Amino acid sequence: MTGALGRLLLPLLLLLAALGDAEHRGKAYVRDKVCQEYKTMGKDNFRALTIVMNSRKFSNATFEEISHLVREIVSLAETCCAEGADPSCYDAGSSALSAKSCDPNSPFPHHAGAGACCVHTGLERKLCLAALQHPPREVPGYAEPAGDELCAAFAKDPKDFADRFLYEYASNYGQAPLPVLLGSARSFLSMVSTCCVSPAPTACFLKEKLQRKTLSMLTLMSNRVCSRFAAYGKEKIKFSYLTTLAQKAPSASFEEVFPLAEDAAEVFAQCCGSTAEDCMQKKLSEHAAKVCGALAAKDERLAGCCEGKDALRGYFCLSALKAAQSPPLPDLRQPTDEQLCGADRARHVDRYAFELARRQPSVPDVFLGRLFDASEAVIRECCGAEDASACLDGKRQRMRGELATFLERASELCGPYAQLDFLDFKKRLKEKLGKTVPGASPERLAELADRRADFASTCCSANSPPLYCARQMAAEMGQTCDSGPCLLL
Repeated sequence: MTGALGRLLLPLLLLLAALGDAEHRGKAYVRDKVCQEYKTMGKDNFRALTIVMNSRKFSNATFEEISHLVREIVSLAETCCAEGADPSCYDAGSSALSAKSCDPNSPFPHHAGAGACCVHTGLERKLCLAALQHPPREVPGYAEPAGDELCAAFAKDPKDFADRFLYEYASNYGQAPLPVLLGSARSFLSMVSTCCVSPAPTACFLKEKLQRKTLSMLTLMSNRVCSRFAAYGKEKIKFSYLTTLAQKAPSASFEEVFPLAEDAAEVFAQCCGSTAEDCMQKKLSEHAAKVCGALAAKDERLAGCCEGKDALRGYFCLSALKAAQSPPLPDLRQPTDEQLCGADRARHVDRYAFELARRQPSVPDVFLGRLFDASEAVIRECCGAEDASACLDGKRQRMRGELATFLERASELCGPYAQLDFLDFKKRLKEKLGKTVPGASPERLAELADRRADFASTCCSANSPPLYCARQMAAEMGQTCDSGPCLLL
């Protein structure tokens, strides 16, 4: 794969006539733009990027479904962008492609919303179909094969190997910014094509993997943070980052940590959807330098992450840190009614969340996020009521004791996981379940232990997949704090 794949394109390349301004610019604009990029990139790179973009878009599609769609899109460009092609070729071809997408027996990726698009005709149908996409994979399942397996598949059919890799990689890490994803994919395929013809493949793979480790980690990390940003939005991601840093550096003050949370939210807002070549790499490095400058003196573990010259690797290290034990702190003071309903209420909510988080190191982000949602709902309801204080007092009476129960349950689920290695954690889990579920069969105890262990390993860290873990937490926690002021009152 050549360097041309790393070029950044508008989504119109791969989504039939999917230009937001296509309607007023006209059909010729769509055709000319696609043909310009097709000729600039060349067929092979155009095709490779088509695989990546559609695998991101239809993350739950099969390889065969993506392959059918890619063949049609590339064929359309190849035919209609040729010298002397009829000016109506592209529009007619894309119309035929959208009609095929609406066929119940279509070989293309299936989407539940396609039926609503197919009642339309012409450009409206094309734009509607182009806007469809599958939810991203919340827990990536891609595992890089061993070198000998890679080389066996590569030797059998290099083109099919590259296609399948691009499909798997883009399907699993589709939330990573496109420049990061393309750069990492290009690097991987270059490594395989180099090492599989090397006289010493094992040594070659070891060297190449070390060289591309930062890029691989950037892909993994940016997929995580951008998944969270997409699920949370800017305000909640700021809250999430604030509470996470509060737990990693509990001796730091709110005034030291809050600007870092704001900065992180701004980085994700700028770079998760950016087509700038180095946005995520540059901005995360700058952010890591700010964290180190503000907090390295507060915790020796943070200082250790900040020792190297590579700021990006420092960010990876900081992200992987577990919560620290909180130092002795004064009793937590709740915001007053006036603060909750005043003009500066967001600041008071953030400060209280920070103080709560650093006193509760065993309560991970997914639990605190639920408190954030419950609190936001209550504030909106009560601060808009005729008598805000009466409304808040009523919530307090209803939910008295709920917060303590919620935090205790969260610590029970995630505290031991943070303190023990996984095997010891699972052993202790089985022992505890044997006491709390008396009479359960060994099979039932093993099933419960596996479920709890899976929850802890996936959802008890700051980098957990938010939507998946919210559902899992609901199963573990029941309805606690769903509709009450657990966080703030």
